[in-house]
Amino acid sequence: MKIVFLDAKSIGEDMDLSGYEQLGEVVKYDFSTPLEVGKRVEDADVIVLNKVPVNKETIGTAKNLKLVCVTATGTNNLDKEYLDSRGIAWRNVAGYSTESVAQHTFALLFYLLEHLPYYDEYVKSEKYVEDRMFTHFDRKFSEINGMTWGIIGMGAIGRRVAELARLFGCSVIYYSTTGKNHQPGYQQVSLEELLENSDIVSVHAPLTSDTENLMDEKAFSRMKKSAIFLNLGRGPIVSEQALADALNQGQIRAAGLDVLCEEPMSSDNPLRFIKDSDRLLITPHIAWASVEARTRLMAIILRQIEEFFQLSD
Repeated sequence: MKIVFLDAKSIGEDMDLSGYEQLGEVVKYDFSTPLEVGKRVEDADVIVLNKVPVNKETIGTAKNLKLVCVTATGTNNLDKEYLDSRGIAWRNVAGYSTESVAQHTFALLFYLLEHLPYYDEYVKSEKYVEDRMFTHFDRKFSEINGMTWGIIGMGAIGRRVAELARLFGCSVIYYSTTGKNHQPGYQQVSLEELLENSDIVSVHAPLTSDTENLMDEKAFSRMKKSAIFLNLGRGPIVSEQALADALNQGQIRAAGLDVLCEEPMSSDNPLRFIKDSDRLLITPHIAWASVEARTRLMAIILRQIEEFFQLSD
């Protein structure tokens, strides 16, 4: 068996792939452009990838290909009709990063809520050296105990964030982007009600035709001026221009993002020009990527390959 990793860098260079090598020949490419894929998959039995497009143009030359494994939950990059027409199976992975993303949600929140960049700079600039008072509280912050946390997208990650938020004493409300996700123990509300009443709003929804640009100018205008907005779902759920305007005009207190409409960040992204870390924190799509989550991910894919070929025998 030949297993080809088309964008191995996307899972990190610290992952142990020795289990795959026990199955057969393993070839790893750091990155692959669509033009490079054809030559690289000609004799592959399995390809493992994250963002590489898989369609007739990219894998049409693959004469032995039996299985496509996506190192993610989303499969928008797969032409499933073409794969079906060739009898090529595909697998993705769900649930591997729930704890990691939930943890990062709170990391973004506390960084912004407690004005940590301001206080970090205050000490490192030596303003605290021999200050007259033992404490310095020019930037006020509040406890999240008693706050209302609104969750957009109540899937596995949204539910985990809800559980943790409740442990901190938050009142949790949620908006189901499909209208089908009913979670006992939590109050389901309209999007408008969620935005108007939440002190914290976090997005954990997939990108669909219903969620694209869900958070637009009108949505941000409904939020409290003291609210903190967090997006750990998908970038295009948020109009980045609308968010930039909301931050610049003081319509909301702050925003923390782990996802953008275009990744890596485009040079014309309006959020690029907001340099105040007390109002905006952007991390480069790392919420999913704890060591444990990536280890779990690659172990699941290894089992998928083993099970597929056992079933094929």
